[in-house]
Amino acid sequence: MKAIDVVNDLKRRFPAEPEYIQAVEEVVSTIEDVYNEHPEFERVNLIERLCIPDRIFSFRVSWIDDKGRVRNNMGYRVQHNNAIGPYKGGIRFHSSVNLSILKFLAFEQTFKNSLTTLAMGGAKGGSDFSPRGKSDMEVMRFCQAFVAELWRQLGPDRDVPAGDIGVGGREVGYMYGMYKKMARENTGTFTGKALEFGGSLVRPEATGYGNVYFLLNMLATRGIDIKGKRVAISGSGNVATYTAKKLMALGAKVISMSDSDGCIHVPDGLSEEQLEYIFTLKNLYRGRISEFAEEYGCEYVPGGKPWGYPCDIAMPSATQNELDGDAARALLANGCIAVSEGANMPSTPEAIKEFLAARILYAPGKAANAGGVSVSGLEMAQNAQKQAWTAEEVDEKLRRIMADIHAQCVKYGQEADGYVNYVKGANTAGFMKVARAMMAQGVL
Repeated sequence: MKAIDVVNDLKRRFPAEPEYIQAVEEVVSTIEDVYNEHPEFERVNLIERLCIPDRIFSFRVSWIDDKGRVRNNMGYRVQHNNAIGPYKGGIRFHSSVNLSILKFLAFEQTFKNSLTTLAMGGAKGGSDFSPRGKSDMEVMRFCQAFVAELWRQLGPDRDVPAGDIGVGGREVGYMYGMYKKMARENTGTFTGKALEFGGSLVRPEATGYGNVYFLLNMLATRGIDIKGKRVAISGSGNVATYTAKKLMALGAKVISMSDSDGCIHVPDGLSEEQLEYIFTLKNLYRGRISEFAEEYGCEYVPGGKPWGYPCDIAMPSATQNELDGDAARALLANGCIAVSEGANMPSTPEAIKEFLAARILYAPGKAANAGGVSVSGLEMAQNAQKQAWTAEEVDEKLRRIMADIHAQCVKYGQEADGYVNYVKGANTAGFMKVARAMMAQGVL
């Protein structure tokens, strides 16, 4: 297998899907050597079967707004690979959603889920519907219409969605309620549910906490203490806020957060009171980060991103391709020693090359942000057993999973001089588990 040939063929077949092609290229370019050590993979064309989703559902979602007008959006579910378990992956509601983005996310999810050691395949879904500016009733009607089209493809042993950008506890609750009504069953088909009907403790915190746990494992390889380190975070949703909460509890200084309108800069670090204000602002009032700047009189840059400020660690936690080559060079020039991704594919290929060339600690999202889906898997286990674990039990399992993911990355990514290429390590570890499962099950 030659990675360039695989990528060029996919470009020819899917010319309007740049995010999907980017995700595939990043993986196949790093697994080429290990793939070619297994000629049995090539005999069954495993790489092509692994890159192309098992199936894709696309559908129109018609719903009625508060003024009685019929509105229409597109809905999708990409079931990428279920070799190691039922399809598992979030649902994203955002105006930017298209098939290319969901195929990239489902592809990434397949390897991320493989790394968790839990029995979960990879999938992703969503719609170009945006909850922003919509009433609760409008969101409810949309969620119900979305699930009315998709419910037959879901199930606890078939496909288990969760939340993602634009889909929090409110949206998951509405979707699960409609699924339960249509399927006439009460199962763990959605994760990220409220505690009252099968949710797990620590699930809202899991992606952010897990990212910090992975970061701590990375820092330990160089004997670096997190205490006192300046951390630049992008985003201000669950991932970003819980990343900040855990970092601050460990003594780090969180100097930035952002949303789609701009970013704030707090050189001395956020206080607990300020972080609580951001959490309330974004989750209760669905406000903008600029309102925080007005309240506390801090620096706010409209349309800005936090990568130009001096920091020790960067944790991009907003969306894909938010950190480009120029931003990477700015981070390095300002003394950044580690980057750990809370979002999916937030760094462009050029940025990743800069980080690897500088030999800093760099953790790709499929490893560093796997904590969210890990606790989703733990939620599935609790639902299946009709049990509820304590927060301490879930958090301890999350810590162990992130440590195990880190160990896999070191095993497959450590180079001759001792440097750990976490990109290669994560891709290779995730790929080999899925590949062996596919080989064992035959050509399907």
